[in-house]
Amino acid sequence: MFRKIKNPILFQGSLRNKNYFEGWYYKMVSSDGSCSVALIPGISLTKQHSHAFIQVFITNAKADLKTIYVEFDKNNFSVNDSPFELCIQQNIFTEHGIDVLIENQDLHIQGKLKFSGNTNIETSWLSPSIMGFFSFFTFMECYHGVVSMSHKLEGSLNIDGLDVNFSGGRGYIEKDWGKSFPREYVWMQSNHFKNSGTSFMFSEAIIPFKAFHFNGLIVSLIIDGQEYRFATYNGSKVSAKEIKSNSVCYEIKKGKLKLIVEAVNEKTISLSSPKNGAMIQSIKEGLSGVIKLQLFDNKNLIYQDTGTHAGLEIMMQQK
Repeated sequence: MFRKIKNPILFQGSLRNKNYFEGWYYKMVSSDGSCSVALIPGISLTKQHSHAFIQVFITNAKADLKTIYVEFDKNNFSVNDSPFELCIQQNIFTEHGIDVLIENQDLHIQGKLKFSGNTNIETSWLSPSIMGFFSFFTFMECYHGVVSMSHKLEGSLNIDGLDVNFSGGRGYIEKDWGKSFPREYVWMQSNHFKNSGTSFMFSEAIIPFKAFHFNGLIVSLIIDGQEYRFATYNGSKVSAKEIKSNSVCYEIKKGKLKLIVEAVNEKTISLSSPKNGAMIQSIKEGLSGVIKLQLFDNKNLIYQDTGTHAGLEIMMQQK
């Protein structure tokens, strides 16, 4: 069990599970920034309609968005742990690359990409994943894992007849699994900062916990190999925030450190998300967002930067 907790890329569930989902999120940006692709392979296990899936999300330099959700028979889903390899029909996903052929009347995407230089977050026995000690709890509605904050890409993809070169580009991998996404959350990610050694991910959500709820925060900011972690489990607090339909602003404090995050999305598109294991909910995400960061030690500004090609989801209930 601990091996799986410490290695979130591994299949955390079982095909015997019910009301369960698991999805891997592979984001890839071409070297010239003209094309961003997110591939989300996964499994949805319900009494009514169990199936494997690959969700595809594409945006280009004009910020045109395209998404499709392709279903596969559950029997087309297979996974190995050592080394990790997820197969859905002829599509292969690993920690170090993908080999895909997805085609229907709405999309053709084919090609191979290799990953190298994967950037890991810091872990320990008490904090084996981005969720800290919450990783050990067995009753959470949704679990989150970060596989690689940033890595280099090599290869190309043919997308609707156009060859897109991803060599020299950058990728990101994370995971979600459980029953349902939180009812309200903000998620964002970028590894395209002016300082190429910077990568960032952020999630704040209303987390169901037994008979009550709490606001859960996990933030990882890596600057030239040094990670700054802001999370509920290490005493970090959101001291101020403003959330709008397409932008957010946060002020987060942990001891002497203060992080100010401003993010905005230009365009979003609907993606399928889980509810009790079924992929029947809808969220909105963009891949062309902008994230501005300011990091202070006491009152001294020690780092500031702007990230582009950012993924951003803002899921808030209407008041």
